Amino acid sequence: MKHVFVINPSAGPFDSSERIRSALAVYGKGYDYEVYSTTGPGDATRYVRDWIAKNRAVEVRFYACGGDGTLNEVVNGAAGSPHASVGCCPCGSGNDYVKYYGDKEAFLDIESQLRSKDVPVDLMEVNGRYCINVCSFGFDTTVIRVIAEARKKHKTGGKGAYIAGIVKAFFKSMRTRCRVKADGEVICKKRLLLCTAANGSYVGSSFRCAPYSVNDDGLMEVCLVKPMSRIRFLCMISSYIKGSHLSKAGLKKFLVYRRAKEVEIFAPSGFAVSVDGELLEDNHVTIKIRPGALRFALPGRESASAEIPA
Repeated sequence: MKHVFVINPSAGPFDSSERIRSALAVYGKGYDYEVYSTTGPGDATRYVRDWIAKNRAVEVRFYACGGDGTLNEVVNGAAGSPHASVGCCPCGSGNDYVKYYGDKEAFLDIESQLRSKDVPVDLMEVNGRYCINVCSFGFDTTVIRVIAEARKKHKTGGKGAYIAGIVKAFFKSMRTRCRVKADGEVICKKRLLLCTAANGSYVGSSFRCAPYSVNDDGLMEVCLVKPMSRIRFLCMISSYIKGSHLSKAGLKKFLVYRRAKEVEIFAPSGFAVSVDGELLEDNHVTIKIRPGALRFALPGRESASAEIPA
């Protein structure tokens, strides 16, 4: 198998290129590997697709070395190829997807990564684009817009930009207009506070939005939060961080929880969804689950699962 490390030098607080190259010099002996550093947004997807096109019969694993955005780009380049799998070296500021499996340390261990086995995981297809972790909209869209602006100005997003986004959304995006269906059932007629469709468990670095998600069961976890007062929303945040919001009696009337194969959104112009932290602007969005659409490198452990609520 060929091992290709795709490094985003702009991800996280520092360039991880030297650390990864040094680890490969020690642990990569006997492995066929190469390293590529991306040059900007979209470059990882382009590179992976071009590599596959030039080496169609080669069994290859691409390691996304960066944050969730880098992982999303590598996934979108590799998905659909029968010879390609994807691994993740979480070097970014969020690294939400690997938190589904618990401690990220195994994913930072290059030796463990090279020896890891592939497991099939689901993807979500969002208007023709793949999402591996979480697709969110409403409150989260404003947060992501602020992060995107910070990246343009300062070349990095990070927790500071995320907090600034939350503050802005707190005053500007408490009631987003849209209509939402989950497997044909209307779960929002007019307005919502936020909604997530998830394969992973975490979003925004700290929030356990989908505590019951199973990323290989052919279903996405859909949690819709209805509009509420700002005071109640502040009270909900601690539960949302811990992942206990779905079991809080005082929050049940504000939440709609479904396990679904398809979510459809109808909204006014200017609407956008966050796809693994990257904005996709469209007023008609369809999210479809694609069971087992990707082989994912899982170092040293089996696929996780969780108890699903009644």
